[in-house]
Amino acid sequence: MALTPKLVLRQSQSLVMTPQLMQAIKLLQLSSLDLAAYVDKELEQNPLLERHEQAPEAPVRGEEAPEPAAWEDPAPGSRAEIESRLGTDFGNVFPDDAPQAAERAPAAERPEPGDWSGMGAGSASAGEGADLEAYVAERPTLGDHLERQLMLAVGDPTDRAIGQHLVDLIDAAGYLREPLDDIAERLGAPLDRVERVLGVIQTFEPTGIGARSLSECLAIQLRELNRFDPAMQALVDNLELVARRDLASLRKLCGVDAEDLADMLDEIRRLDPKPGHAFGSEVVQAVAPDVTVRAAPDGSWIVELVADSLPRVLVNQTYYAKVARSAKSDTEKTFLTECLQTANWLTRSLEQRARTILKVATEIVRQQDGFLAYGVAHLKPLNLRMIADAIGMHESTVSRVTANKYVATPRGVFELKYFFTAAIASADGGDAHSAEAVRHRIRAMIDAESPDDILSDDTIVKRLHDSGVEIARRTVAKYREGLRIPSSVQRRREKQSAHRPA
Repeated sequence: MALTPKLVLRQSQSLVMTPQLMQAIKLLQLSSLDLAAYVDKELEQNPLLERHEQAPEAPVRGEEAPEPAAWEDPAPGSRAEIESRLGTDFGNVFPDDAPQAAERAPAAERPEPGDWSGMGAGSASAGEGADLEAYVAERPTLGDHLERQLMLAVGDPTDRAIGQHLVDLIDAAGYLREPLDDIAERLGAPLDRVERVLGVIQTFEPTGIGARSLSECLAIQLRELNRFDPAMQALVDNLELVARRDLASLRKLCGVDAEDLADMLDEIRRLDPKPGHAFGSEVVQAVAPDVTVRAAPDGSWIVELVADSLPRVLVNQTYYAKVARSAKSDTEKTFLTECLQTANWLTRSLEQRARTILKVATEIVRQQDGFLAYGVAHLKPLNLRMIADAIGMHESTVSRVTANKYVATPRGVFELKYFFTAAIASADGGDAHSAEAVRHRIRAMIDAESPDDILSDDTIVKRLHDSGVEIARRTVAKYREGLRIPSSVQRRREKQSAHRPA
């Protein structure tokens, strides 16, 4: 058969991921904070985009958000027109309070006409409010705190360099996790010298810093309190027995009676196992919900989008028409066309994102009505496919919508993914149970147990089976460990110790 070139026409279908489609998918899975940052970046780059300052009403029960309107120039003589001409924002001035405040101010403190030197950054002439972050005191980090002490305690340049390296290796909890042998080899310094510098660091504040284990951390703090006697040393060296509440073995090792051992354990509890957490801890950011759920008078639930989590941008059609008439070169026309397309795409994508989130959240609320009305025990098994089939979307779209999104309910703020739980079969052949609801039952059982009647995993399995939950013992053990609940033996020792008379 001869090999000859020829032309063949074939027809096929393929899905092409355009750049705009990829951006839309990325936009869908962004959190509210990431979305705000993305929109701010687009506002800086695209001259045709304008921020809509007045937040629209949140869509309710699947109500579609309003379409974006064209940006309009401020009316002549209006406040917006005056502010735009003067470059001044009067939004932070209270008209009723400003005159009185100026009259109450001493004459020496009143600014002279035309003298704005006393105003901070972001004054009226800058068109912005005062930068309050400039007045917030900076919280020292653990590394900064240790470096200042190192400069005062160590004078030798070599020892100071070793100490600086050790300080850099101390983690947020205050521990030095890397072996000293590896550190000495990397620095090319004798091991005894590195140990000596570490000993100096372990005398710094907070007490217990630079320890290589929990036992060493507690020992440093006990030495500072002059309480590290042989009995206490034996107790610190056997912390695994303390965790197991094996009091008999501890009394034998420490050579003390029950009363002395109880006092020693109380003293151990008063120590700080993670001294580094007192410095440089990150500020916990409050979760901003994207959706709110509230009860309606008729017993149903009202699902709304939080307006603050929806950045609104408008297309400045007036400015585009004005600039387009003055554009001469092809490069300018192409640039304006791309800016207009990007602006229109962004406004449509934001509206589509809001509708999709509301649609998914409404269906989740409908599926988990029992949880909102009666609590965690009535949480139903739910997966992404069930929501996707109910609203006619792809499963991957639902997954992106529920990522990094939060809903505020009468029972608290939850991530949307919280409502998706695995199913556990029913013992009587009825509806399946949610894994989260079963975990809640296990915790409730253990919290209600008495010191004389500690529930083993087998007993919990039997009680769950009697209530209609078909579950294996290893699953109960896995859920219990996930809830950070100790075994029945450890719980019995802890509760008996807590109820023992002093």
